[in-house]
Amino acid sequence: MDDIIREGDPVLRAVAEPVEVPLQNQDREALQCMMQFLKNSQDPEMSAKHKLRSGVGLSANQIGLSQRMFVMYLKDDNGKNVEYTWVNPKIISHSLAMVYLPESEGCLSVDRPVHGFVPRYESVKVRGFNLKGEVITQKFKGYQAIVIQHEMDHLDGIMFYDRINKENPFKLPQDAEIRSLYEQKGK
Repeated sequence: MDDIIREGDPVLRAVAEPVEVPLQNQDREALQCMMQFLKNSQDPEMSAKHKLRSGVGLSANQIGLSQRMFVMYLKDDNGKNVEYTWVNPKIISHSLAMVYLPESEGCLSVDRPVHGFVPRYESVKVRGFNLKGEVITQKFKGYQAIVIQHEMDHLDGIMFYDRINKENPFKLPQDAEIRSLYEQKGK
């Protein structure tokens, strides 16, 4: 956790620089270390031993690198662990419908509780490069779409709480179809 940059550091508010593709060895190694951190943070034994907070996504600027790349390690709709490495990602399309997490979002760079709804697109289609430098295009929905938008915001210097309504943290946009992620899933 000591390697995670915390809110207030200017690198989290800077727009990250594009990454040269094919990837240089140091970029590939940084992404592999970031992925290992996420895996360790979700392993009860490793997280307790190293005092890690559990995370599902980590952007390069959260470890002090102002580069447009991040990793995600989370469960898919079938409960299976999946990992994604994104370099120079762009959202190329998104749904009109929006979702939010009723418990708000969290962030490894934010050590305090933040309450409020963070509106996100229900689904997004993303194009970028993977660890091998290959062009990939993938569609995400639900929780995975929320996570990828959270990480992409980091690359643009946006913190999740910037998207919370300042006057009323639990007020949702009136001009969009929006619902709790769990209502959408029928939970």
